[in-house]
Amino acid sequence: MLSLRPTCENCNKPLPPNSTEAMICSYECTFCSECVKEVLHNVCPNCGGGFENRPIRPSAGLQKHPASQDVVFKPVDQAAFQPLMEKNQNIRPEER
Repeated sequence: MLSLRPTCENCNKPLPPNSTEAMICSYECTFCSECVKEVLHNVCPNCGGGFENRPIRPSAGLQKHPASQDVVFKPVDQAAFQPLMEKNQNIRPEER
């Protein structure tokens, strides 16, 4: 079950369960679409994978399985991230 994290890990922008701006990697690292595009260049700083739109859980499902309230806020260290981004940004996620 996806945890539906409440904010972007990089900028802390709110990403409620119905947000169309939430992006996740295969490990559920969660970022807003702006950070994925402008800062991360579709490279997850935690695992090196790519991102997809996070699914939206229907309201009825949220009642039974609520979204996480646990904020994961760890802004990307650009200097440390740069080598990983440069290595992967021009390789399609399915080929990394």
